[in-house]
Amino acid sequence: MEHRFKKRKKPNYKRGIVLVILLLVIIYLWMNLESLVNAFFGVKP
Repeated sequence: MEHRFKKRKKPNYKRGIVLVILLLVIIYLWMNLESLVNAFFGVKP
């Protein structure tokens, strides 16, 4: 019964912040994907 109430690990805030920033960067790139592709490959619509 005692092992049920063992100490929890502290949350790793640095990793959480990095994951949130990474998610925001991915969303930003996804929204601007068309313009980025046009800029890199010079494709004119």
